[in-house]
Amino acid sequence: MIFDVILSALTTWDLAAVGFGLLAAPIMGYLIENPPAQRPSVTSLMSFYRRAWMLTFVDRDPRIFDAQILASLRQSTAFFGSTSLISIGGLLAMMGSPDRLVELTHAMTQSQDATSLKLQIKLAFAALFLVYAFLKFVWSSRLFGYCAVLMAAVPNDPNHPQAIPRAIMAGEINIRAALNFNRGLRAMYFALASLAWLAGAPILLTAFLVTLWMLWNREFSSQASALLKTGISDDT
Repeated sequence: MIFDVILSALTTWDLAAVGFGLLAAPIMGYLIENPPAQRPSVTSLMSFYRRAWMLTFVDRDPRIFDAQILASLRQSTAFFGSTSLISIGGLLAMMGSPDRLVELTHAMTQSQDATSLKLQIKLAFAALFLVYAFLKFVWSSRLFGYCAVLMAAVPNDPNHPQAIPRAIMAGEINIRAALNFNRGLRAMYFALASLAWLAGAPILLTAFLVTLWMLWNREFSSQASALLKTGISDDT
């Protein structure tokens, strides 16, 4: 019944734009995390460096530098996790009293079809992305914590039989933590794009396309990507 009420409040344009965003977000994530070998993404390139970091870590003494890097990574996940949680609270507060937002939407779109229910649906859509982001940031923080424990379990003697295997395990956990962190960031990008729905479905679709272009450019065509590729080629 609730689903029928939601559908009745949305137009065909609304459903098309929302469906496009819900489909495009996971597809883009899959392409970033599973790129073709001839065109790696920044995320996949960084996985190489994370593995190299853990192998270098075995021979480093003292290991304070590595602990500081890991602490910085965990602070980033905590920051974005807190930000997403605060944003969720803000959206819920707006959903509870949408009257002023209705007036603002009328002024922006010069349309009288904006209702409290429709605005609540639009805000809830953005909140869904933020909830997903929050869960990913929390899990990323936990994984970085697991990585810290594994790094602490790596023997100080590089010749110890468990030194390299445990360092490799720490590297893989570190990569999983980074993947979840990046998923949370992408969800926040799409949450911001979702707010464009307040200005109408065509604007929402445009915002999704801009977000997809930005993510693709940063992962596959940025200067950072070119530099990371050069570092791998020099190393090999």
